Amino acid sequence: MAHLDMQQAFDFGQRRILMSGGSGVLGRSMVRALLAHGASVVLLSRQPTTAAAHFADLSADAQARLQWVTADLGDAGQLSAAVAQVLATGPIDTLINGAGGNRPQATTGNQRFFDLPLAAMHEVVDVNLFSAIQLAQLVVPHFVAQQHGVVLNISSISTARPLTRVVTYSAAKAGLDAFTRWLATHVALEYSPQIRVNAIAPGFFLTEQNRFLLMEADGQTLTTRGQQILAHTPMQRFGHPDDLVGTMMWLLSPAAGFVTGQVIAVDGGFSAYSGV
Repeated sequence: MAHLDMQQAFDFGQRRILMSGGSGVLGRSMVRALLAHGASVVLLSRQPTTAAAHFADLSADAQARLQWVTADLGDAGQLSAAVAQVLATGPIDTLINGAGGNRPQATTGNQRFFDLPLAAMHEVVDVNLFSAIQLAQLVVPHFVAQQHGVVLNISSISTARPLTRVVTYSAAKAGLDAFTRWLATHVALEYSPQIRVNAIAPGFFLTEQNRFLLMEADGQTLTTRGQQILAHTPMQRFGHPDDLVGTMMWLLSPAAGFVTGQVIAVDGGFSAYSGV
């Protein structure tokens, strides 16, 4: 095996990446890092014009390498058409399933578990799990044809230690972890060991989806739940979106060429701490 050139390993100038969830707080940092390393990125979004506003400050070169395709991740037909549109304009070698988030209607606290509406629970499972499964069904055959490719799923630390209240979200992300390990094994054994599948499990990051659980309405004061989380996080802070970038770049790069089927926690030590 040839010696790995680490500088070259993180040069993404020849990479074309398809990503869901790129307009969220965490996704935006990931997209900016990929563009900074030379990648071309295609983002799936229900409202691309609105989402694109988050990247209005990019350089002209980066803007030229950022493409948007309209798709509702909960609509199988739209998703299939969107992927076909992307592949018609050129090959891709990386799939990032970054879409996710929770819904207050699928969360206990103000309502009993027994009263959670199934429609809201289905919505959470669809966006966190089934969109990733369908995108893998649509994209991985393309990786098989070219005999290489990388899939990166964005999971959650709540799969290792299921959290109170977020029953649907924890269940959906646990399913994503299982799917990550299954798909990694399946494609390596059946098609090519050069197709890798991994996941990142972020700890607690302030996002639009979880802010109502962690911060009071004033935006400054921690809720009781927020205080409990920091008390159980050895690094004693919430994650910053850029904290995910290093792990993402490593897993997507040749530097992680012997890593597949893994779920890597980026959580400030939350999953390592027993509370004592």
